[in-house]
Amino acid sequence: QVQLVESGGGLVQPGGSLRLSCAASGRTFSRNSMAWFRQAPGKERESVAAINWIVDKTYYADSVKGRFTISRDNAKNTVYLQMNSLKPEDTAVYYCAATLTDSLILRTTIGAYNYWGQGTQVTVSS
Repeated sequence: QVQLVESGGGLVQPGGSLRLSCAASGRTFSRNSMAWFRQAPGKERESVAAINWIVDKTYYADSVKGRFTISRDNAKNTVYLQMNSLKPEDTAVYYCAATLTDSLILRTTIGAYNYWGQGTQVTVSS
């Protein structure tokens, strides 16, 4: 059974940092796209960042460019999201996701992802 388990969320002050982790089990995703999405209360789920290790490509939403960094450790079957200079508008539940099939294309849309974690809450507030 495939599982994606996020961790690292919490409460942080504006300008602070957090590092989210997503540990995958049940299969390897070294040749798949993996991504982070987020959903704030009353808003639709949106893409934050994505990574495809095979083609060495990453994607970032404009709202997080220069502040967030996505990375992966294939040996640990884990993807990370380093979040710096956090803002109150970054407050949301953050979800990790992975595609079903491997591909040389970096997938960035919600519909391309088949496996999802349960989410971890990130709250940015003073």
